[in-house]
Amino acid sequence: MRTRTLHAAGSVLTTVAAGALLTGCSGTPTLDSDTLADTVAQKLAEATGRPEPDVTCPEDLAGEVGTKTRCTLTAADGSTIGVTVTVTSVEGTQINFDIKADDKPTS
Repeated sequence: MRTRTLHAAGSVLTTVAAGALLTGCSGTPTLDSDTLADTVAQKLAEATGRPEPDVTCPEDLAGEVGTKTRCTLTAADGSTIGVTVTVTSVEGTQINFDIKADDKPTS
């Protein structure tokens, strides 16, 4: 049953976009992995109308258009689903990105 919930969430999330303020100094702006995970969880909750999921991101997100990273959503039953984050634009001190959950859980 939980698998269906994750699958349905994946199709809803294909159009979720998010923006987050940058951290870091001069050069290529970055968004630290913890802030990225928190932002992804918030946007997923908003898109699905469900509580914020447990999301982890293994690396910081570089503020360059086209940059991608993979995060992992872990459901209450322990199953996981991959989430791709893609930078769409950088505006001043904000990185804008799209979020897309995989169609099927990974475990």
